[in-house]
Amino acid sequence: MADKKKWIQDAVPKSSKGKLHKALHVPQGKKIPEKKLAKGAKSKNPKIRKEVNLAETLKKFSKRK
Repeated sequence: MADKKKWIQDAVPKSSKGKLHKALHVPQGKKIPEKKLAKGAKSKNPKIRKEVNLAETLKKFSKRK
């Protein structure tokens, strides 16, 4: 059961870690502002648009105790 709690970590590839921060020029470890996420959602680069979409989707997940 403990493995099922963190299933999303297996779904997101490790190679994509930090790419959205780098693309939006936000330091690693800082929260990405909503304005930059909205700007990234309209990017010409389809990979950045997909990562922004994923970030917005994962933001909706709530932390459960």
